[in-house]
Amino acid sequence: MSASASLIPELEDVIQHGSYARRAETVRRIANLFIDGASVFNEDHIGLFDDVLCRLVTEIEIKARAEMSQNLAPIANAPGDLMRQLANDDDIAVAGPVIAQSSRLAERDLVDIANTKGQAHLFAISGRNGIGEAVTDVLVRRGDPEVVRNVADNRSAKLSDGGFNALVKRAEGDGVLAEKVGLRPDIPPHLFRELLVRATAVVQQRLLAAAKPETKAEVQRALDKVSKEFNAPVRDYSEAHRAVLELHQAGKLDEQALVGFANHKKFEETVASLSVLCNVPIAAVDRLVAGDRPDPVLILCKAFGFSWATARAVITSRPDGKGSSSHSLDAAYTNFEKLAPATAQRVVRFWQVREPVNAA
Repeated sequence: MSASASLIPELEDVIQHGSYARRAETVRRIANLFIDGASVFNEDHIGLFDDVLCRLVTEIEIKARAEMSQNLAPIANAPGDLMRQLANDDDIAVAGPVIAQSSRLAERDLVDIANTKGQAHLFAISGRNGIGEAVTDVLVRRGDPEVVRNVADNRSAKLSDGGFNALVKRAEGDGVLAEKVGLRPDIPPHLFRELLVRATAVVQQRLLAAAKPETKAEVQRALDKVSKEFNAPVRDYSEAHRAVLELHQAGKLDEQALVGFANHKKFEETVASLSVLCNVPIAAVDRLVAGDRPDPVLILCKAFGFSWATARAVITSRPDGKGSSSHSLDAAYTNFEKLAPATAQRVVRFWQVREPVNAA
């Protein structure tokens, strides 16, 4: 440590009177001194370097700070306070190497950075090895598409159930993300099935094609199960379907006809009309409309430009009356207004890739 002690008397003079160039050179000398002896320094020695470098680092330009960050980030016993200071630098050229590599950053440090810094900092964290659930929860919530995709692609990152759920929802409008999430070996089975439901047919096939040989059969089983759930017949729609097809062939099946069936509580005709108008298999529409939640009705109506009045009529046409209370309808209206047509159309495309709707 005699060499480092010989540099310390320069510190106050450099801070008070030194030029940027002199400060940067002093920092470089001290940092190189640490790097040369890092393997033998104890914590007391490291603490001394920490004190000195933390005082100097604020007095040098970005280029010099970035050089220090690049050189010290891979060192396992690099000065801890200095690493945290560099990691919190607003300039990603300074913060990035430390965020991505330094083992001196604790999970709470990464959470703080993820909560307060911009997308470049979040992206650096998202590729870091072994990040925990507390960190990924923030990344999935605050990250832009590139950050979220990188989290999903990072197999060493641990994701909570809430984090996975958020990824699946965000993947609805992002085929690249859907593939990355779907190929994670740790995705919960129920969320994998939900991901398949939300994904387009193209993404489903890519998931199957990209799956490892040992998991390919499992992916295919999940796809088959989703398909069966949406296509298994529940009611006899033969008569209603024939009647609706006749209207369609006569050019008389439209939104007004759908509302008429719904208002008269003709549930089979209502479902058959939605099936033909939306080009979705009738068995799938039956399960969608008769489910516990009104969301599928909202999606179908929004995707094809139908009004809230039409969606409301379909919801209230259900024989069991589910979702027909004032509170439920108010909530459904709010969700209908928030739902983007493009999002609804992506979901409907999945429901459409089944057997031909108008098959005899």
